[in-house]
Amino acid sequence: MHRSYNSILPTHNRLLQKKWDDTYYNEHRQKVYTAKPMVDTRAPPTYMHLHLKLKKLQLEEERLATIERDNRILLEKMSYIMRTRGRVDNRNNYEYRSLNREKRQRELLRLTRENQSILGRITQRKPEYSADSWARQWEDDQKFMDNISHFPKNWWLMKVRKPGKSKS
Repeated sequence: MHRSYNSILPTHNRLLQKKWDDTYYNEHRQKVYTAKPMVDTRAPPTYMHLHLKLKKLQLEEERLATIERDNRILLEKMSYIMRTRGRVDNRNNYEYRSLNREKRQRELLRLTRENQSILGRITQRKPEYSADSWARQWEDDQKFMDNISHFPKNWWLMKVRKPGKSKS
């Protein structure tokens, strides 16, 4: 019985049922083999006009052409200067003339006169405070502080005498 075919479904003829089941199975295997995927996993299409950027290339070529042309013109000018003396004119005989120079000079003279008059008034004025009286008052204050202080003046600079040693 182990060599005979046992169908899942009840059948009258086991041999025919085996043949039909094999046919269905082979058809199923063929369909699985030739099945196409439902989800597109390919890379998206690449468009050359997005990657090549012809306008950018054109602008770069124009910029390089302009640089080359300017370099050639400079080279021609330099070679002309080297061939000839150069004839560089660096003299400038133009005198600078200001339209309001006289007015500025008059204003400067007026300010100078005013400053000198103010300086004269300041130097002629007697001082309100006397430095001599301040110095005298400071000395008096120092004497008063020495009289009322507990320690002598500049006590921290004096040498300390150790007890037990005498000066002999």
